[in-house]
Amino acid sequence: MVVGAFPMAKLFYLGIRQVSKPLANRIKEGARRSEFFKNYVCLPPAQLYHWVEMRTKMRIMGFRGTTIKPLNEEAAAELGAELLGEATIFIVGGGCLVLEYWRHQVQQRHKEEEQRAAWDALQDEVGRLALALEALQAQMQALPSASALEELHQQLRDMQAQVAAPGRRSAPAKTPATQAAASSCEK
Repeated sequence: MVVGAFPMAKLFYLGIRQVSKPLANRIKEGARRSEFFKNYVCLPPAQLYHWVEMRTKMRIMGFRGTTIKPLNEEAAAELGAELLGEATIFIVGGGCLVLEYWRHQVQQRHKEEEQRAAWDALQDEVGRLALALEALQAQMQALPSASALEELHQQLRDMQAQVAAPGRRSAPAKTPATQAAASSCEK
């Protein structure tokens, strides 16, 4: 079963964003019903939005210095409720983006820490191998200058010299058959 490969966090964020739309609609309905919410939460941002929008349109068309009439209370309440609903969706979406960025950064830091730990382990291993190499080189330098093969050759030459020396060679005892063969050769 491949559960780890499926991006559960992304599905969770998508679910939160989908839930934020009905939440925004409920906030809009509450803003329309409550006088306090309508007067102090919805109307000021709606009137400000209307003023900025109309001022920008007037400047684009070339009219300067004209006064802008505020929206009536019902239109401002409706616009304020829409702005509040959209702001809710935007805030939830932005929060999901921030959480996803944070989660990605944590994963990235964890990955870098693992790589750093692996790098340190490799450096330790290289250091250990370097020490072992130095010890082996010291052992090789401590050996005598002649190799074992050269020593064996020298011993072989010494033995050959001992065998080939005339004074050290023992003569074999002559048997009657060898004496007869030697005398017949002399005649």
